[in-house]
Amino acid sequence: MHSLELLLGEAAEASVRADWERLVEAGLPSSGRHRSDTNRPHITLVAAPSLAPETVPGIDERVAAAAGFVDLPLATAGVLLFGPGRGGYVVVRQVVTTPELLELHRRVCTAVGTVRGQVRTSYPGAWTPHVTLARRMRPEQVATALEVLEPHPAPLRAVAVRRWDADARTVVRLA
Repeated sequence: MHSLELLLGEAAEASVRADWERLVEAGLPSSGRHRSDTNRPHITLVAAPSLAPETVPGIDERVAAAAGFVDLPLATAGVLLFGPGRGGYVVVRQVVTTPELLELHRRVCTAVGTVRGQVRTSYPGAWTPHVTLARRMRPEQVATALEVLEPHPAPLRAVAVRRWDADARTVVRLA
């Protein structure tokens, strides 16, 4: 799956990485176990089977123009569970939807246009902004996760937009 992602500022990223590490130290699934250089805390704006320029001509330029200069204060609303899916629960920090965040999401979605196979939950009106902390968490692990996660994390700040190409395993910073 390819995605357009909202990146966090240094302090916000450090706060999320600290949560990832707390989960690792507790022996739980954690996004921090994925050690690739491209693995960063982020908020997915759009996800689809392909967002490569070969599939969606002009995407990088349109998204960069739509996003503009990104410097957006954000807050979290607590921990949510998505699922259960095939592999268990996805543990996330929900991001509070503000008019500014929703407008940025709308502009990016408009710039992308219609993309074959776009994940339904990344459309305006169906989007739940969040930062993933862990995937494939079994039900019996959830209580421990809630015990070790920071109850009141630092405020977040979004500072950039990037395109993740899952096929090439590369990122392109757009804004």
